[in-house]
Amino acid sequence: MKDFVVYLSEALNRVDDWVWGPAMLALILVTGIALTMSLKGIQISQFPRAVRLVFTPHRDEPGKQGDVTSFGALCTALAATIGTGNIVGVATAVSIGGPGALFWMFVAAFFGMATKYAECLLAVRYREIDANGRYVGGPMYYIKNGIGPKSKGLAKFLACMFSVFGIMAGCLGIGTYTQINSVVEAGAALSIDRIITASVITVLVGAITLGGLKYIAGTAKKIVPFMALVYIVCCVAVICMNIGQVPDAIAKIVTSAFEPLPAVGGFAGATVLMAIQKGISRGIFSNEAGLGSAPLAAASAKTGSPAEQGLINMTGRARSP
Repeated sequence: MKDFVVYLSEALNRVDDWVWGPAMLALILVTGIALTMSLKGIQISQFPRAVRLVFTPHRDEPGKQGDVTSFGALCTALAATIGTGNIVGVATAVSIGGPGALFWMFVAAFFGMATKYAECLLAVRYREIDANGRYVGGPMYYIKNGIGPKSKGLAKFLACMFSVFGIMAGCLGIGTYTQINSVVEAGAALSIDRIITASVITVLVGAITLGGLKYIAGTAKKIVPFMALVYIVCCVAVICMNIGQVPDAIAKIVTSAFEPLPAVGGFAGATVLMAIQKGISRGIFSNEAGLGSAPLAAASAKTGSPAEQGLINMTGRARSP
């Protein structure tokens, strides 16, 4: 059994290195840059408007089509990223890729805002109503409905492939196992039995998810703002307690993003490629822009404008890392 676990771990590491290789990194950056240019720097020019839309009460006035509020859709998308993605993801990136990985996380976050705007806009534009009268959408729907009538066969195939890989990513990559493992290990560090922690999480998650999307969004609206506030306060507190080291830390982040980091002590050193690889991959893990998870929630939002919902969800990307 032990040999199988070791083999499986090595196999997953090889797949991870291939998936997040130079080709994928270039594709992610080029897509974000291309969308930023075509949208004329929307993450800068429209950011004040996006923030206003998030907190404008009349956003969810009666008559707008959808199942959950726009803010509820945003909180549902953020629920999986605040915490494990921002804390564990950043720590992993720095431990493997060095301080320079943080620079590339910010780069991925900036261009990823345009990507998230585009994917959430498309989710609302091409969403459908299922047999139960609920709004459904996401990448599989805008791939199927948006490619065009001449390529319906290809569109359906790509939509199915996204669904399959999306399930695999949800289980093995961006969520579920990764998040549960982080919480369980944190509990174990506090001498809390892993079985107890896992059982409590299972009961709570089951109680929420069995209530359906509206209940999930309603719960997220109550919990996520509190999570975000605690996260921001803790970050500010840590910075204030180490304010004297901040200039040197920033300088090291920028310089090591473009120069190999020499080996020091038990640290083997990080190449520039490693910093880029871990920075961008952990940045995607932290905010999920381009992975297609946020559009699934955005598609159910009560809104009369796909562009406005895209702007609202874009703000979720602005907090990386």
